[in-house]
Formats: sequence, structure tokens, C-alpha cells
Amino acid sequence: MHEFGVTENIVKIALDKASEVQSSKITKISLVVGELSGFTPDCIQFYFDFLSKDTIAEKATLHFELPPAQLRCRNCSTVFHPKDSEWDCPECHSQGVEIEGGRELYMESMEVE
Repeated sequence: MHEFGVTENIVKIALDKASEVQSSKITKISLVVGELSGFTPDCIQFYFDFLSKDTIAEKATLHFELPPAQLRCRNCSTVFHPKDSEWDCPECHSQGVEIEGGRELYMESMEVE
């Protein structure tokens, strides 16, 4: 259900930006949704279709970039992508890690007519 509020904001931002440039139609919105963001593209797409109905964003294509989780070991500074639920450092096997990437959630760009 969190996707509803996020998607509502995406639609609002897109409509506001399109209005600023006096656009008559939004054709594409590119979103970055990290693997660890907690949001799923399918749900965002579902709510977008509902929320954009009868607006200039209706039928716009959503393009999703899905950055993977990226971790950094606090012990040896190795940067790695975890495999499934294995978050141990592949170099020193430490369990002390920091999330370096994969929590992103933002609108990267938008195409209008």
C-alpha cells in the first residue's frame, strides 16, 4: 500500500513539471527503484494507471531502472552485491556491512509533447 502514496507523488510531480513547460501530454517517465527500496515496479505501474486516468499522463510509459543492492564491508571496505540473504563480506566474511546502494527511489526523467 505504500506504493499508492509514492505513485500519487510521482503523478503530482510529473503533472506539475509538465504544466511548467506547458506540455499537452506526458509520454514517458523514467523511475529509479532500488532493490532495497521496498517498492515494486508492478505495484507502482498499477497505481500509476489508476491515478493518471483522465490526465495528460494517461497512457504514459513507465520505464524502471532497478539498481541492485550494494554493500560495503566495515572491516575491509570491500564493495559487493549480496547474493540472496547472504550479506557476509565475500573477502573477510565479516557481517558488519553498510548499505551503499539499492535504496534509491526517484524520478530520473520525463518525456513530454
